[in-house]
Amino acid sequence: MPDSNRKGVSRLAGKAAIVVGAGSIGADTSNGAAAAIVYAREGARVLCVDRDLALARRTASQIEDAGGSASAFEADVRDGARLAAMVEACRERYGRIDVLHNNVGIEEIGELEDITEQSWDRVFDINLKGAMLACQKAMPHMIAQGGGSIINISSIASRKWGPMPFLSYNASKAALNHMTRILARRYAADQVRCNVILPGLIDTPHAAHLTDGDEAAVQAAREFRNSRCPMGRQGTPWDIAYAALFLASDESRYVTGLEMVVDGGLGL
Repeated sequence: MPDSNRKGVSRLAGKAAIVVGAGSIGADTSNGAAAAIVYAREGARVLCVDRDLALARRTASQIEDAGGSASAFEADVRDGARLAAMVEACRERYGRIDVLHNNVGIEEIGELEDITEQSWDRVFDINLKGAMLACQKAMPHMIAQGGGSIINISSIASRKWGPMPFLSYNASKAALNHMTRILARRYAADQVRCNVILPGLIDTPHAAHLTDGDEAAVQAAREFRNSRCPMGRQGTPWDIAYAALFLASDESRYVTGLEMVVDGGLGL
């Protein structure tokens, strides 16, 4: 994890960020936790949000232990009232909302002939409706303060077939890409930028958790995923976090509606 100790240069000084999905399962760092840590290192005050409050608190504690500013909040993205409370909590604690980072997503196994309505709806509720609701609650405040940056986390699977039978996941992430483009155009005049990151194969705790079995099985799955990558290795959560940092910062102030692919060439 070579980037985890990089000293920031205050690229987000004075900004407040909400990271939805900021917790990590297991000992390693997730995409969401890495983004929260990088944002804080670069000067942002971060509201770490997760459906598991203990996981959100762990990320916030890591930030505070390193000298940053963060706090935790519990929310399930399927609960619009709770997401409204999340937005208000950020405004009460930090006075504003400059960055909304939506990093929640689930997969459920199912090909067309197997998938159930309940499974399909659950994936779309979490992967798409959850991001929509978070954007809906944050948008009026970003407009009122003169702008902001919304960053949605999708997947390269939104563009291409993959070997895993994740039809609902792939479709929901494709919809997330298009929703981001629509919001980017709709709110461009309000200076609210909306962009989406498409990670490829990333070595995350979640990816490891998808493998049933012992450590040997997890390692075998990791090696298989590495072999599929043109660079010979998967990306790390820090690769996604630093891409997000660009989109969160004023360096990307004229960038909106972008589908930023971070996949080491996997989609080519």
